[in-house]
Amino acid sequence: MTTSTSIPAAAAADGERLPYSALLALAMTGFICIVTETLPAGLLPMMAAGLGVSTSFAGQTVTAYALGSLLAAIPLTLATRGWRRRNVLLLTIVGFLVFNSITALSSNYGVTLVARFFAGVSAGLAWSLLAGYARRMVPTHQQGRALAVAMVGTPIALSLGVPLGTWLGTLIGWRSAFAVMSALTLVLIAWVVAKVPDYPGQTGQERLPLRRVFTTPGVRPVLGVVIAWMLAHNILYTYVAPFVAQAGLEARVDVVLLIFGLAALVAIGIAGRLVDHHLRATVLASLAIFAAVSLLFVWLARVPAAIYVGVALWGLTFGGAATLLQTALADTAGDGADVALSMNVVAWNGAIAGGGLLGGVLLETWGASSFPPALVVLLVVGFGIAAAARTHGFRAGARHGHVVGH
Repeated sequence: MTTSTSIPAAAAADGERLPYSALLALAMTGFICIVTETLPAGLLPMMAAGLGVSTSFAGQTVTAYALGSLLAAIPLTLATRGWRRRNVLLLTIVGFLVFNSITALSSNYGVTLVARFFAGVSAGLAWSLLAGYARRMVPTHQQGRALAVAMVGTPIALSLGVPLGTWLGTLIGWRSAFAVMSALTLVLIAWVVAKVPDYPGQTGQERLPLRRVFTTPGVRPVLGVVIAWMLAHNILYTYVAPFVAQAGLEARVDVVLLIFGLAALVAIGIAGRLVDHHLRATVLASLAIFAAVSLLFVWLARVPAAIYVGVALWGLTFGGAATLLQTALADTAGDGADVALSMNVVAWNGAIAGGGLLGGVLLETWGASSFPPALVVLLVVGFGIAAAARTHGFRAGARHGHVVGH
């Protein structure tokens, strides 16, 4: 584990000033990860026509991306631990450049599917890298705020990715929408080279085995909370359209998602202020509020005003989740932070897939009204795990760690 001597001189000299340009480059990397993942959702009919397949087959381009992230995150993180950090970051960005460009140019469904898989591989490595990179740029007491800035691209992409992709696809065609993503990666490459500091990778002595990282006290509870929280979130997020249709808002899904996205953006700022001194309390409060909203939805899901208010509260509880959970995981794992964060990628993407699967079963079997009770159960489980992990995982009080050197 490195000490604060590895912090850039400017950051060390000015304890209150964050390296915003470098952190926002990481945020743009996250933005590209999310938008690349969600872009097909608004373009499926056009992609299906362009590739000569059914809409359901076109939808597997999203599945291929998620599968690439799931399969690649841990092995690629382990394989690149000794590499210089900026080289790894640039590798992930070049991956997006290459595979989004192939997607833009391909007229063959199989080639497109392979390109989407490897774009997901790039994302899996990127998500394993970003949190540790952001934390390494600043002193310990600023790590939470730095991570909040580096994660700001996520809620922006989640709230704007699908409508932006749909608008671009309608305006200039779906292939050109992917070409725009490639152009953004070119800008990002120049930005990273100019503004993002480089760090050495881990030496052989510093690299902890996968099993040891997984069994580090606190790592499994944090991952358990990730799975429970994100499974609940993704059941509702994936099937938000049929859920809000109960209140007659099927034509206002875009407004509902905009409210969610704006609330999530506000939550990023809140999490940045609270994470370094009140991480445990903020996690517990977020889970409790989301559970309370879900409980209210049991009775009020047919009331439009309740949906709007509930979705805003849901967004406030979700926006800071990535910052809070990745900070807890990195603090707990110490020198194994990058490996632990790669496990987080697997848990997070597994929850996305699991949310789609479980939500689909609930919807087909009992209808959208079955979502709130399921969410309450999952969130109570997550709250219980977090509450029990007081010594390791979600410690009380201010954070007292070191700059993670990964």
